This record gives sequence, C-alpha cells and structure tokens, in this order.
Amino acid sequence: MSILESLANAFQGLLANKLRSLLTMLGVIIGVGAIITTTSIGEGAKADITERIQTLGANILAVRPGQSMFRGRGSADARRTLTVEDVVALRERGQSFGYVTPEIGSRAQIKFLNKNSNTTIIGTSPEYLVTANFTVENGKFFTESDIRYRKKVCILGKTVVDNLFDKKDPVGKTVKIRNISFHVLGVMKEKGATGFRNPDDQVFIPYSTAMKRVFGTEFLSSISLQANSDKLIQEAEAEVTEILRKQHKIPINKELDFHVRNQAEFMETLEESSQTFTNMILGIAVVSLLVGGIGIMNIMLVSVTERTKEIGLRKAVGAQRLDVLIQFLVESTTLALIGGLVGVGVGIVGAKMVPSLWEWRTVISPVYGFLSFVVSALVGVFFGAYPAWKAAKLHPIDALRHE
Repeated sequence: MSILESLANAFQGLLANKLRSLLTMLGVIIGVGAIITTTSIGEGAKADITERIQTLGANILAVRPGQSMFRGRGSADARRTLTVEDVVALRERGQSFGYVTPEIGSRAQIKFLNKNSNTTIIGTSPEYLVTANFTVENGKFFTESDIRYRKKVCILGKTVVDNLFDKKDPVGKTVKIRNISFHVLGVMKEKGATGFRNPDDQVFIPYSTAMKRVFGTEFLSSISLQANSDKLIQEAEAEVTEILRKQHKIPINKELDFHVRNQAEFMETLEESSQTFTNMILGIAVVSLLVGGIGIMNIMLVSVTERTKEIGLRKAVGAQRLDVLIQFLVESTTLALIGGLVGVGVGIVGAKMVPSLWEWRTVISPVYGFLSFVVSALVGVFFGAYPAWKAAKLHPIDALRHE
C-alpha cells in the first residue's frame, strides 16, 4: 500500500470517528497552541526590553538603596540610605556623568471632582525628562524653583488624563493627591504600555514636595544618572560607587548600603525573568503535548484491536509487516499533524487576543510555529510507533481467528 493510500485510509478513519478523533487531538492542540501563545508573549517582552534599551540608552545608571541582588549575588534589604545630600555630592563631584536625577515613588490616590484613580506618584527633578526619556506634550514641566519652594504642582501621564478628564485638557486644573491640592502644569507625551509596565500611568511632582508634603520621608527611592557616553559607562559606575562610599563613610572592606546598576544590566535581568516565565509555561505546554501523545497511543492501540481481522486479511493476501507498520504510523502522524495545525491556529488567535485582554505585547515568531508543527509530527511518530509495531507483528492466522 502506498503512502497516499495510507493517508486516504487515515482520513476515512478520522471521519468515521469524528468525536474520538477530536478528543485524541485535543492534547496536541492545547500543547501547540500554548507554545505559540507563550513564545509570542516572551518575544513581545524581549522586543519591549530591546526598545527600552534603545530609547533610554545603555549609558543610564540607576543607584538603589540596599545590597545588590544582581544575578543572585548579595541580598537586597529594605534599608533607606539614599538622600538629597547624595544627589548634591554626585552633582558636585561627578566627572564622567551628568543629569543626576533623584526619584521617590509610590502608589497613591489622585482625584479630580468625583473621579479618582490609583496611580504611581513620582517625585523627581527636571533632569528626569532626560534620564527617563520623557517629553512634555502639553504645558510645561516644573522647575528648580518649584523644587526649592516645595510647590504643589504636577504633570500627568496620558493614562491618568484619560481616567480623570475624559481626554480633555487638564492644564490649569487642580487635582488632589492624598487629599493635597496640586496645580496641573502639563501632560506628558504618550509612551505606551511596555509589557507589565505602563509609563503613562504616572504623576510627576517635585521631589522636595513628595518627600515633605506627600510621603513624609527623608530618603529617596533611587537616583538615576546619565554617563557622558556609552564608552564611559564602567568609569561612571566606578566613580558613582566611590563618591557614595565616601558620602556614606563606608570602609573599603565593608558591604555597600547601595548598589549601582547600568541600564543594560537591568534590562538583561528583566529579559532573564521574562525567559524564566516563558520556559515555565513552555514546560506546561510540553506536558500537554505528552498527554496528547499518550492519547494518540491509546486510541491507536484500540484501533489495532478493533481492526485485528482487517490486519490479518491484509497479511493473508500478501501485505508485508512494513506495509502494516507504515499504515498505522501514517494514521497516528496524521492525527498529530492535524492537531498541530489546528493548535498553531489556536495559538495565533490566542496571541492576537492577549494584548486586548492584558495589554501585553506579543510578537508571533514563524520559527516557533514551524517547530511546533514539526514537534507535533514527531509526537505522532513516537507515540504511534508501538501500536504500529504491535499491528505489524500480528500473525495472519491468529489475527483472522480474533473475536
């Protein structure tokens, strides 16, 4: 029997038992669909990370309180160690970097008339526009004078404007942050959500106002800096460390109470976290494929039992073991391939739906689609091999006597 005849018989068997065939393929469909969807989420996260590196630049440094957690070394703690005096010291002594930006942030309620929204409040300075690559679209950003006098002024992100003002111009209006009235100076240009983060869902206020009037603290959440060039990033990192070590009076042999990270390292860590998440879901998808393969094996074993007399008759009229082996392998592979094809379609639809459901970016990779299809074929061959071998080794006389 030729391959084409085996394919025709396989399709006839599928159509004769539609529900059984669908249930058999279900595991493969779910597994392949999950692979396509999860890898699309992972590729989308990687694309976002790449864009953020290109947007912010690899020459951005971030100083955070506590010991370093980079790649598992050290242990982070909740100590608050960064102060405005540190910012002053960095600005005065730094040679290989500029645009030193203090930052303090926390979630808080913001209100306008009868509408309210829970958003991120960022206390910072005008240099933030450079180190975080933000642009004011409407109005203006606050000034050093506003910081000096702890003015109650703010700039809103686009998402906050949409939530509170129904996309109307908020400049000149008054909003309340933790029941403190703030005058709206401007609106930031929209950046768009990136993965799990929405930079447009933020409100920016002078860091002095944030520390004294809103959060009641003497400490900063972080300090951002921009190295003078990409080539000076290591030199800038070492210089920042040395300045803050002296500022905090930490001996050479003692653990630092802060850690310095460059943007590239930070993005690398994010990418590793994203890959870990993707691998975890991929593991679940592979298990689903294995379950689908076991389902195919069980159904093929049932099929061999049901068609024992047919196998005996074929052998009696001259069919060889190889002919029977190929016939059942083609049938199991056909089941897996159809399941894989449907699974690819399900995965693509799932990947298209993810951004509208969770605002996560997805990038569908043709490579993963092709590999998923190939893997589903291999599942059919692997799990169909034993039933096919069992059918091929049946003795014609015993098969014809089978009841």
